[in-house]
Amino acid sequence: MNKQRSLEVLVGAFMAAGLVALFFLAMKVSNLSAAGDGTGYVLTARFANIGSLKARAPVTMAGVRVGRVEQVQFDKSTYEAVATLRIDRSVDSIPDDTFANIFTAGLLGEQYVGLEAGGSEDYLKDGDEIQHTQSALVLEQMIGQFLFSKAEEGGK
Repeated sequence: MNKQRSLEVLVGAFMAAGLVALFFLAMKVSNLSAAGDGTGYVLTARFANIGSLKARAPVTMAGVRVGRVEQVQFDKSTYEAVATLRIDRSVDSIPDDTFANIFTAGLLGEQYVGLEAGGSEDYLKDGDEIQHTQSALVLEQMIGQFLFSKAEEGGK
């Protein structure tokens, strides 16, 4: 009977450890565990179309994560989306002519902001706006344009 009880306790401990591991995995996949501690500096970027870019999406330079999207808002006066980016404090030398592009990870993956450094000797500071941006490519629009061009070719 004592052996049975110790086996049940061992199985219960194993199940609890599995649930804790599953919780941490879910937090990692959903980007909630790496939401940041609020350190770093803030940059903004305006886009005509952000696609499905969401808060907590990665911000990368040369494929390395250098920050996160803090929030996405709509500017009623310019009819543009404004993305607020929190950049890690260690990355303090981003040229002020940097390009901000919205990319998709994989064919149907999540969207993220990719920064491509320019050649300026002046650097972006806390509160600055990235002037050069490229909006997200929307797959449905690209397919529609392709089909429209093929239909025009067929009609001639």
